[in-house]
Amino acid sequence: MSEASESDQNAVPTFEEAMEKLETIVRQLEESDVPLEKAIDLFQEGMSLSKLCHEKLETVGKKMDQLIDSNGEARPFSVQGDDKE
Repeated sequence: MSEASESDQNAVPTFEEAMEKLETIVRQLEESDVPLEKAIDLFQEGMSLSKLCHEKLETVGKKMDQLIDSNGEARPFSVQGDDKE
């Protein structure tokens, strides 16, 4: 196997790639003819992808909670009108 393809396999997928793979796994698990051993492997892979997606969303959420003001200082993010409904 070439070095490029080995590093591609070990690379952490993007959020979008992980979600696509997770959706594929869910479709496979919903099929009734998946052997038990394969279903277990797919489930474990799906749980890992789910955790990865969750962590990526948490990281982005934390970044979105703060903005940098004109003085270069972090400040909490809020949208005007959030309290009005």
